[in-house]
Amino acid sequence: MKIIVCDPISPKGIKLLQARPEFNVVVLPKPPTEDELIAIVGDATALVVRSETKVSKKVIEAAKSLRVVGRAGVGVDNVKVEEATKHGVVVMNTPGGNTVTTAELTFTMLLSLARKVPQAHATMVGGKWDRKAFSGVELQGKTLGVLGMGRIGTEVAKRAIAFGMRVLAYDPYLTEERAKAIGAEFAADLDHVYREADFITVHMPVTNETKEMLNAAAFAKMKPGVRIVNCARGEIIAETDLIAALDSNKVAGAALDVFAVEPLPADHPYRKHPNLILTPHLGASTKEAQEKCGIEVAEVIAGYLLTGEVRNAVNLPYLDAKTSEQVKPYLPLGEALGKLLAQLAPPGTDRLHITYGGNARLLPNIDPVTRAVLRGFLSTSNVKDVNNVNVRSIVQSIGITVEEKKSDEPVTFNEWVHVQAFKGAEKLVSAGGTFFGSPNNPRIVRLYSQAVEIPVTGTLLLLNNSDKPGIVGHLGTILGKHKVNIASMSLGRDICGGKALTVLSLDSVPPQAVLDELQKDHDISNVKVVKL
Repeated sequence: MKIIVCDPISPKGIKLLQARPEFNVVVLPKPPTEDELIAIVGDATALVVRSETKVSKKVIEAAKSLRVVGRAGVGVDNVKVEEATKHGVVVMNTPGGNTVTTAELTFTMLLSLARKVPQAHATMVGGKWDRKAFSGVELQGKTLGVLGMGRIGTEVAKRAIAFGMRVLAYDPYLTEERAKAIGAEFAADLDHVYREADFITVHMPVTNETKEMLNAAAFAKMKPGVRIVNCARGEIIAETDLIAALDSNKVAGAALDVFAVEPLPADHPYRKHPNLILTPHLGASTKEAQEKCGIEVAEVIAGYLLTGEVRNAVNLPYLDAKTSEQVKPYLPLGEALGKLLAQLAPPGTDRLHITYGGNARLLPNIDPVTRAVLRGFLSTSNVKDVNNVNVRSIVQSIGITVEEKKSDEPVTFNEWVHVQAFKGAEKLVSAGGTFFGSPNNPRIVRLYSQAVEIPVTGTLLLLNNSDKPGIVGHLGTILGKHKVNIASMSLGRDICGGKALTVLSLDSVPPQAVLDELQKDHDISNVKVVKL
């Protein structure tokens, strides 16, 4: 497997990849342009990047064998994640590598803002001694608003508390209990932070909701003399509005490590403002962070390619190696159930309901099994290049809702996966499966609410027939006449003498003449061939 290291990373990370005989590691001498990368990416299985290399739509389209992009750092702004997802490419980052480094830089910025250290240094270098011009404020007793309580925000909060600051923690996903555990106060909304905070630091990704969230309206709600720190993403601040707030002294100062356009243009108004502290995106720029990120990106890529482990993926749920082994037996079962329903359900399925019962409900992560069901369901459609990464987005794009449920209801089997296809409120078809004896022996054991026993691979002949003597022999005679061998047979009926469901596992696909002859029989109906 070819792995291209596009941007400089820690030599220890490169050596970790090179130590695996399965990998052919190509280290580029400098970050490639788009055209340069397109020229060499055709047979690449993985790309390792930092912030300089752009993994564009054209690059992804040219990378026919690409399975994973690893970003040595947190942000993935330079990777077209949606396009990668469409092509089944996992995008992973390394959020743990620069957590402490960025938190420490944030606190450096807080202290520098409070004591005007960079400005004082500049005058000293210029030969001046002007103590009165640089009177500052203490952090102790002040209120720090932390916007975004992920890894970095949490580390910043811990350091602020150690300095005697009151911390207001805001994050849409933060619970009051979690905030208390950290030692911070839970802020239910942004306005509360704006009203109370003496300092505000941002640790959020850029989304439709966060882009330019610190704008004129937000500054108007803040305390006079508030100080702002941004070591997250430059687009979170409306730059023109910040300049205006600084000019009016509404904002006493701001310390920025990130900018909407990087590198920051030479004529940008930020460069001339006396109350701004600027650094050139140094958040992850420490020896320790670079080494951690290099090693971590190598580990997550190797784990995914060699064991299927999914760590730090931005477009696929977390799946550790142990969980991967636990769910592995369920994948062929799930895919077979999906294939079966796809070939039996009439057109118009708009909802799939998947129930996990028995030991299956105890799986730590059911998402891979659900994805296997969906992949099987789409396998007979006109949709191309379906895989584990893109299958959920594809199903959503064609209007199928997916519902998952872990059920505590008693089941006959130790493991139970049940899939139902609906069109509106109408149930079109359902099937359930389990394991016989061991996880290596999956079976479909319920179809149309009737008990069956069907292998998860091969060719199946399904039909309804009158429950009366001689039918089984009649079926065998017709198939034998056309040289079609029966590998196994499953029969289920509603009542004695009623309608029966017969499923024959065949060694070959029956010719059309067999189907025509069966359909002509008045005791036989709904003849279908299914390939699993």
